[in-house]
Amino acid sequence: MPNMKKLNHWIVCTGLLIGAGAAQAQLKVEISGVGSNQIPIAIAAFADESVAPAQISAIIRADLERSGAFKVIDAGATLSETSDINYGQWKSRGADALVVGSVQRLADGRYDVRYKLLDTIKSGQLSALGLAAQPQFTRLSAHKIADDIYQKLTGIRGAFATRIAYVTQSGREYRLEVADADGEGIQVALRSNEPIISPSWAPDGTKVAYVSFEKKKPVVYVQNLVTRERTIVANEKGSNSAPSWSPDGSRLAVALSKDGHTQVYIVNADGGGLRRLSNSNGIDTEPQFSADGASIYFTSDRSGGPQIYRMSVGGGEAKRVTFGGSYNISPRIASDGNTLAFISRRDGNFQLYALDLASGQETRLSDTASDESPSFSPNGKYIMYATESGRRKSLAVVSVDGRVKQRLTTQAGNIKEPTWGPFMK
Repeated sequence: MPNMKKLNHWIVCTGLLIGAGAAQAQLKVEISGVGSNQIPIAIAAFADESVAPAQISAIIRADLERSGAFKVIDAGATLSETSDINYGQWKSRGADALVVGSVQRLADGRYDVRYKLLDTIKSGQLSALGLAAQPQFTRLSAHKIADDIYQKLTGIRGAFATRIAYVTQSGREYRLEVADADGEGIQVALRSNEPIISPSWAPDGTKVAYVSFEKKKPVVYVQNLVTRERTIVANEKGSNSAPSWSPDGSRLAVALSKDGHTQVYIVNADGGGLRRLSNSNGIDTEPQFSADGASIYFTSDRSGGPQIYRMSVGGGEAKRVTFGGSYNISPRIASDGNTLAFISRRDGNFQLYALDLASGQETRLSDTASDESPSFSPNGKYIMYATESGRRKSLAVVSVDGRVKQRLTTQAGNIKEPTWGPFMK
């Protein structure tokens, strides 16, 4: 069967935390490209923000610039939420909106962050927030403000206050790391001298499922990122791989070879209730629940080469979804259920594609050649994936329209297998 050596490789290889201790190497974010119809916004320095561990206005500015949706204008001034505002002056400088705020250290050691979003065109207030946070969460306060700005001005929920997980490899050490969406605040969930692959966030953001080879074979674990408690979810005969969560967090879809060929199974989050879903003569792997939890997307070579299929969680007939190209793997579904991201091999390159499921329209989103492991942001507007540049693996982010691109790199080693966490409550 064509391409089976490569297919068997990714069956195994496709495919956390409070108080875990920070990793040493920080991620560096590089941005290229801009979105269409950027919103011009001025961000003033917050009054007294130097008292906080993090510069709030700078973090907000970086978040909005990274999104590609905003043209950020340097206010060149410090303005609090109580300052008198000359709206005409800001409008004349080309700003449709203005961000102002202040920071105050409270008696209990927390930092009170206040902000206002002002409409310079209508000379009025669009939004305001007051957030009190412990010192280690001042960055989070800034991300929440950026989220509020993004939502008020675009109508789409912002994802700056979310987290990502990924695997780094340095020498013989593998680390499962969790970081803020901007690459800051890195914490180590797991260290191992054996490979760690396929991390997948639980919908509530408190747990991550992953595959570890610490038992000298691939085994699926679920780890609580708060308590650090680990549960073995799948340790059947053969390979246990590619976990993904149901939208309600009660079950996982996994790929197991316990009965011969790798097939798709569903298992309860505590490891009970294992049920086989697919039943083909080929290899079925990389399962992903649909946004409504009623279907499973998965990769299968039943047609000769790997393609993406969809079937009901109750079983039954599988319907092929991808038809462009002869090698399509790693399905991921946007939160609205409308867009499928996947990796396609064409002209010898492995590249990120997006498929509009309603129209069948495909869009190539990357210009690199060794892409892997796509993962949607929880608002469905961006896709993070692993790629290779100069023989070093790094992470990249692209908007679903392909206009905005980011690259996240680290000097500490290879970084791969990204998964973007959910909105936090």
